[in-house]
Amino acid sequence: MTRKIFYSILSVAAAVLLSCIVIIMGVLYNYFEEVRAGGLKAELEFAIAGVEDSGMPYLEKIHLDRCRLTWIAADGAVLYDTLAGTENTENHGERAEVKSALETGEGWSSRYSDTLLEKTMYYAKRMEDGTVLRISVSSATVGLLALGMLQPILIVAVVAFILSALFAYRLSKRIVGPLNRLDLDHPLENDTYEEIAPLLSRIHRQRREIERQFDELQKRADEFSQITASMKEGLVLTDRQGTVIAVNPAADAIFAQKQDSVGKDFLTVCRDREVGMCMKTAMESGHGEMQQTRAGRVYQLTFSRIESEGVSIGAVLLVFDITEKVLAEQARREFTANVSHELKTPLQGILGSAELIENGMVKEEDLPRFIGHIRKEAARLVTLVEDIIRLSQLDENTEFTKESVNLYAVAEEVADSLHDIAKSSGVEVRVSGVQQEIAGVRKLLHEILYNLIDNAVKYNRSGGMVDVTVADADDKVILTVSDTGIGIPAEHIDRVCERFYRVDKSHSKETGGTGLGLSIVKHAVVCHKGTIYIQSEVNKGTKIRIEFPK
Repeated sequence: MTRKIFYSILSVAAAVLLSCIVIIMGVLYNYFEEVRAGGLKAELEFAIAGVEDSGMPYLEKIHLDRCRLTWIAADGAVLYDTLAGTENTENHGERAEVKSALETGEGWSSRYSDTLLEKTMYYAKRMEDGTVLRISVSSATVGLLALGMLQPILIVAVVAFILSALFAYRLSKRIVGPLNRLDLDHPLENDTYEEIAPLLSRIHRQRREIERQFDELQKRADEFSQITASMKEGLVLTDRQGTVIAVNPAADAIFAQKQDSVGKDFLTVCRDREVGMCMKTAMESGHGEMQQTRAGRVYQLTFSRIESEGVSIGAVLLVFDITEKVLAEQARREFTANVSHELKTPLQGILGSAELIENGMVKEEDLPRFIGHIRKEAARLVTLVEDIIRLSQLDENTEFTKESVNLYAVAEEVADSLHDIAKSSGVEVRVSGVQQEIAGVRKLLHEILYNLIDNAVKYNRSGGMVDVTVADADDKVILTVSDTGIGIPAEHIDRVCERFYRVDKSHSKETGGTGLGLSIVKHAVVCHKGTIYIQSEVNKGTKIRIEFPK
C-alpha cells in the first residue's frame, strides 16, 4: 500500500508539472504572437506612408534585417522586394494575404518551413494607387522554442521530481503508519482514521462470530472423537489429496499405526498399492470396495467420496472385520453346495440307469448305451474322489519325496498323452523351450501340466493352438501354457483357482470337469514354492505362467 500511495503522489506531481509547462508555454507563445502581429501592422503603416510619399526611392533606402517588405502590383507582379529584388520573382497574386488585400484592403497569413521549426507571418495592405505593400517576419515555432528551453525545463523537472519523491515518501509513510499499527485482535481499541472505524467495527463483529463458530466446531469435533473411539469398525477421513484428517483407534490398530496418523498421506499409513488404487477409484467414481487380509484377519474396506456443492472434498473409509463371515461362507460353499452337488450328480445318473435296467425297462439293443453311461459316471466319481483326496493331502501339507525332474520331458509326456483328445477337438499342442530340471514331485508336476493342458484343449476352439514353453530365467524355471481359446472374463480370473468354481457351469458339464483342476494346480505350485500368474482375454485366449525356484 505504501508503494501505491508513493507512486500515485509522484504520478500526480509529474502530471501537474507537465501540464503547467505546456499551459505556460502555450499562453506565452500566443501572447508574443499577438505582440508581433501588432508590431508588423504598425511598421507596415509607416512603410505605406513612406512609399505613398516618396515611392521606390523610399524602399531602396530601407535596410531591414528582421523584416521583409515586398511591393506588389495589382496584377500580382512584384515591383520591389527588400531581400530578393525583382528579378526571377514569381507572381504573388495568388498568395493568400495578397489576394485578401486586393479584395478587402488587408490580409493576414502564416506559413511554416519544411522542418516545421520556423514560422513566417505575412501582413499585406492595399494602397491608394491599388498596389499592395506586404511585410513579413520569421519566428521560431512552439517546438523550436521548447527545444531551446529544454535544458531549463529538464532542470526544473529533475528538481520537481526529487522534491515530489521526498514529499510522496514521507506522506505515504504518514498515511500507512497508523494502518500498520492496527491491533486486529482488539479492533475497537485502535485510535486511527475515522474513515475506517466502520471497518474495524465489522471486523470486531466477525471475530466474535468466528470465535463462537470455532467453539461450536470444537465441541462437535470432541463429540465425533468420542463416538468414533468406541466403534469397533475402522474409520478414516481424508481430504481430496489423500491426507488423513481423522482416524479412530480401531483403524490405527488395523493398519498397525503406533503414532498419530492425522496429517499423514493415507498411503504412508496403509502402505498397500491395492488399497491406494481402490481409493483412487472411489475418488473418480464415488465408491470403491475391496477385501483384504491383515494379520490373519479378513477385512472389507469401503471407500466413499465426500462431496460439497458438487465438488469432491475428500473420502471416508470404513473397515469391517468379516473374518467369521468369510470363513463361514467358505465352509458352506465347499462342504455343502459344491461337494454334495458334485457327488450327487453322477450318482443320480448311475442310480437312474441301474433302476431302468433292473426293472426291465431298457431294450436289449439299448443296454450297451446305459451301461456305458453308468461306467462314464462312475469314472467321473472316481476322478472327483481322487481329486478331493489329492487336495486334502495338499491341504494337510503332506511331505512328498522330491527328486530332480526334467520339466520339459514331463511336458512332452503329458502332451503325448493328450494328443488324441486334442486332435479330436481340432487343437494342436506344441511343446518348446529348454531341457530344464527342478527339484520337485514328479507326480504333482505331471498333475500341474495335465490339468493346464487339458483345460487349454477343452476350452479352446477348433483350429486353435496350445503352446507349452519351458524357459530358464536365472534362479527360476518358467513354465508357460497359453491357448487361443474362449478366455476368462476379468471378474472371474481371481476365483478360477477356488475349489469347484466354474466360470461357465454348462460348458464344464459338457467337458466333464470336476472344478478342482486349477485348485490342484494352485496347491501343487505352492507345494513347490512357486508362483502362478493368470492372464486372459475373452475370445482371445488365456496365458498361465508358473515360476518355479531352481
